[in-house]
Amino acid sequence: MKKILPLLIVAVLAAVAAKKILLEKENQQRQGNAVIIFGNIDIREVQLAFESPGRIEELMVEEGDHVKRGDLLGLLDDSTYQAEVQRLKAEVDAQEQIVAKMMAGSRTQEIEAARAEVEALRAKVHNALINYKRLKNLAHKKFIQQQALDDAEAQLKALKAELEAAKQRLGLIVEGPRKEDISAAKAVLEAKKSALKLAEKHLKDTRLYSPKDGIIENRILEPGSMAFPQTPVFTLALKDPLWVRAYIPESDLGKLRQGMKAVVKSDSFPGKEYEGWIGYISPVAEFTPKQVETTELRTKLVYQCRVFVCNHEDELRLGMPVTVEIPLDQEISDVHQNACKASEGGNS
Repeated sequence: MKKILPLLIVAVLAAVAAKKILLEKENQQRQGNAVIIFGNIDIREVQLAFESPGRIEELMVEEGDHVKRGDLLGLLDDSTYQAEVQRLKAEVDAQEQIVAKMMAGSRTQEIEAARAEVEALRAKVHNALINYKRLKNLAHKKFIQQQALDDAEAQLKALKAELEAAKQRLGLIVEGPRKEDISAAKAVLEAKKSALKLAEKHLKDTRLYSPKDGIIENRILEPGSMAFPQTPVFTLALKDPLWVRAYIPESDLGKLRQGMKAVVKSDSFPGKEYEGWIGYISPVAEFTPKQVETTELRTKLVYQCRVFVCNHEDELRLGMPVTVEIPLDQEISDVHQNACKASEGGNS
């Protein structure tokens, strides 16, 4: 132990000295014309699911496939939704005919028939009145019984009531449907049209489309599985925007501003640089995350930042560790995410 102890002390002192040298080199870098920070490539992920429930009939893509916005990714069995749409279309057509009939009003033939009915009843009332008067004279002279006179009077009253009802029907036919009835029929038609639109949307939702350009990261369900709006079918990794999740030491915070240009480097592609810019700096301090490999002490406060990066050749991957160099001798420009697309168009 007496022989090993001096060797251990020497090893510890050497490690401390080496770490001190690394810290001094990093401080020298930061004191120069650029700030160097470290981080990992990060992207947004989208969980894709059918908006309508049903059994999956077909899936068009596999894990790792590149997809464009609007590409068809999957189909559900839509037979039930097709039948519902056809049923509601028939109901809408029927209600449209009812509204059209009410708007057109009564036909001339219907009016004439109602008038003829009124005239016929008027003639019957006239005959019944004559008969009643005749029987009344006879009853007064005791030639007939009182019962015959009562029957004639009852018949006359009944015919007068029928005549009055016929006149009311004629008035309604001539006037046509009430405005309230027409409004109610139109409201029913609009309700049926809305139900049809909803059924057509449910039918459309049996098709799953890609909302953005990206890469299929995970295929969760397979054909034959039941799909629900709460159950993801695919995980889509978005290709744009792509950024570096990095951390700025408190000592360098005052040197950096949102919009400053940056250069991103990766060990996977030595000597290659990627154009970037600072898109966000957190206003809240935190301790350095353990996954960030720097020579700084772990307990030192840092500020999370987001450095957007152009990835025209699709080389940078999720989680890839990178180094970000931010020159200090630059003017802050209004850089935004469309800069990648503009740069890509210029390169092409």
